[in-house]
Amino acid sequence: MSDSLTFRLLRYIKESAETLNFTRAAEKVFVAQSSVSHQIGKLEENIDLVIFDRLQNGLRLTAAGRLIAAYAENTLKDWDETLIMARAVQRHQVPPLRLGFSSFVNAKVIEKFHENYESMFAGCAIRLVSGDPVFCLQHLDAGLLDCAILPLPIDANLYSIQPISKTPLVVCMRTDDVLAERTQLNIREIAARITVFRDPEQYPSGHTRLIEMFTEAGVTLHVACSARTPAEIQWMVRERYGLALIDQLLPLEPGLVTRPLAGLSWTADTAFIHLRKAGHVALPFIERFFEDSWSESRGRKHSSKHDHPEQLQLLA
Repeated sequence: MSDSLTFRLLRYIKESAETLNFTRAAEKVFVAQSSVSHQIGKLEENIDLVIFDRLQNGLRLTAAGRLIAAYAENTLKDWDETLIMARAVQRHQVPPLRLGFSSFVNAKVIEKFHENYESMFAGCAIRLVSGDPVFCLQHLDAGLLDCAILPLPIDANLYSIQPISKTPLVVCMRTDDVLAERTQLNIREIAARITVFRDPEQYPSGHTRLIEMFTEAGVTLHVACSARTPAEIQWMVRERYGLALIDQLLPLEPGLVTRPLAGLSWTADTAFIHLRKAGHVALPFIERFFEDSWSESRGRKHSSKHDHPEQLQLLA
């Protein structure tokens, strides 16, 4: 924008946009009214934009001014958060990050999260807590966790949610299953055999969404066996209790293979989650990192002709 757009000037713009009055803005930043109006006027001249219309009884933001004011507010917010975090790191006052996670989240996500957190905040500890989504959300609500990495869906009205991965759901079967000879499977032909699922009580919203997906595909979901971990699901498949839908990136145990579903784009979606009112000092930085990485991964996918699992830089 301009080298003259300093943090001081950003504060002048922010306060003027909020008060719509140079005098009241000057009082809030403890300078003379003439300094605020002169500096903003000089900036407008330098960048050839009108930020404020001067009225008899105050100010009015122009359309361009609203963009500048939003930039000022966001930049100052980021700067204030950075200062708070930098001081906490320097003084060794960053509390351990209490991170909950589901066993159905790919382990590589947790590993890479730890690596990236350590690179951003060297020496700052993470305390991991494993549990099903219901457990993790209850602990978030109670203030016993700072954040969690969980499968979606999660109620966006209650939590801040930033997607971090999206991978295809595939059918898990024994290597000696007749279906293993096929390259793709038709859901209508095999739905009755997909009978091993995650325990619905662990993740009610996820199970509801699964029912909806089956219904949309014109088939009925049959739960004959329920499991609490991915290992239990694979054991049940290996022991011939039925087929299962699993994350394509989930490591397979010996004797098992997976096959994709033809014509369906069912995915296992994972997100970084915390309460909307961030408690831990590092949360704004983590969320910003995930948001930027997710945008980059979506951009790469849309520019590619191939349908690959979407993973953030976190999994690079």
